[in-house]
Amino acid sequence: MKRNLFGTDGIRGRANSHPITAEVALALAQAAGSRFHRGDKHASVVIGKDTRLSGYMLENALTSGFMAMGMDVVLLGPLPTPAVASLTRSLRADLGVMISASHNVATDNGIKLFGPDGYKLSDSIESEIETDIEAYLGNAHQPPRVDALNLGKAGRLNDAAGRYVEAVKQTFPRDLNLNGVKIVVDCANGAAYKVAPQILFELGAEVVPLAVEPNGLNINSDCGATAPHNLSKAVVIHQADIGIALDGDADRLIVVDETGKAVDGDQI
Repeated sequence: MKRNLFGTDGIRGRANSHPITAEVALALAQAAGSRFHRGDKHASVVIGKDTRLSGYMLENALTSGFMAMGMDVVLLGPLPTPAVASLTRSLRADLGVMISASHNVATDNGIKLFGPDGYKLSDSIESEIETDIEAYLGNAHQPPRVDALNLGKAGRLNDAAGRYVEAVKQTFPRDLNLNGVKIVVDCANGAAYKVAPQILFELGAEVVPLAVEPNGLNINSDCGATAPHNLSKAVVIHQADIGIALDGDADRLIVVDETGKAVDGDQI
């Protein structure tokens, strides 16, 4: 079956143009919500995003759609894509959503869905959701919204970043630390602009942060994994031991050695 909305990594495109519009986001939330509800009990969904300006528009539209289907919404704010997957599991949510276009330019955005296990939804479920989205947008039929007394609730998880920082640190061997290691980390003005430097610092490293001043429009702009030349220069200037460049949603990276030379991906 040919799909018009979902690609290999969710729905993606230029913000405020089809399909990355508030209307599509609302319909998507309603379509996904109808499949992950729990009957009389409220299901829950967590929503994370990167630092794009359009993330606010999509976040609000998604929240409205999920609430209309009786789902409780937990807003995480700017966090890496792996954090959304992790928190979907740890919060025992029924669905996770990441609003991001990864390494794309700031004028793009995207929506990616995770199941309760923290993994991307199957192609078959995405196809079913897409069918409903198109039906809702075309007014072929309307979503089965809940009664006013059963609307979902929405709230922000204020310690979402702290929870993820601790989860990542737990993956680092307890008998090791990064004391005496100088690391340059380029956060691409993206989703990891707070948590990446903090994690490395708390593990003992001396951290030189780059591109940690997002303004909604500068994500991936001459920085991060798509432009590692700044990282290479900074590693040499600061005489660092290693450099790490993340992309906009921090689910991939480029590493450079102490000379500023990129490390082969297979070696990483």
